[in-house]
Amino acid sequence: MSTPERRVAAAIDHALLRPDLTPSDVEDGCALAASFEVATVCCRPMDIERCARALRGTDVGTITVIGFPHGAHHTKTKVAEAAQAIDDGAVELDMVLPIGLLRAGDDAGVELDIAAVVSSANGRPVKVILETGYLTDEQIARACKVSEAAGAAFVKTSTGYGPRNATVADVTLMRASVSSHVGIKAAGGIRNLADALALLDAGATRLGTSSTAVILGGGTATSY
Repeated sequence: MSTPERRVAAAIDHALLRPDLTPSDVEDGCALAASFEVATVCCRPMDIERCARALRGTDVGTITVIGFPHGAHHTKTKVAEAAQAIDDGAVELDMVLPIGLLRAGDDAGVELDIAAVVSSANGRPVKVILETGYLTDEQIARACKVSEAAGAAFVKTSTGYGPRNATVADVTLMRASVSSHVGIKAAGGIRNLADALALLDAGATRLGTSSTAVILGGGTATSY
C-alpha cells in the first residue's frame, strides 16, 4: 500500500454491523480486515467471540457496539452489554449516548449513562457515538464535553444508520470541543480514500467503515 493508504488503514475500525451478516460473512470480513492490517474489526455483540477467534495471531483488535443504534437502552442494560462484551473479548466499546436526553439539555443524565459504561468497561477505551445528524452544533459541542467529563476515550460522529454521515465540519467541531488526548472517530458514508484522508486531516483519529476494500484497493462499497 502507498503511504496515504497505510495511514488510513491504521485508523480503520472495519465495520461488520449489518443485521443480515451470516457467520461466514463475519469470518470473511475478519480475514479482509487482517489482510489490510486495519486497527480493529467493529462487530455485533453476538459476534465478538467469533471475531476474536478469527483475528487471533493478528494485530487487529475486536471491538463492539453498546446501546446500538439508538442509544435508548436503559443504562443498566448498557452496563450489562459492556460487561458481557469485555468477557467475550472486546478491547474497545462504541456506545450510543441517550440522544433525547442530550437534546433536552439533561447533561447530568447523559454523563451518568456514559460514566456507567466507562466504569463497566474496566479500563477498555469507550467511544461515545453522538449521532450528529440529530444535533445542532451547540449540542454536538456539549455532547463532546459531557463525554470527556464522563471518561470517554473517543467521541464518534454517527452510527452509520442515522440521518447524516460523517462530515469534515462535524469532525472539525468535535476536535475543537475536546482535549487533545480524546480521540475522534468519524463513521458513516466513508467510501473512498480521498474522503478518508480529508476526515483524518480534519482531526479524526479513527474511521468506521465497511468499505475498507474499496478505500484501500478494490472491492465493493456497502451501506455503513
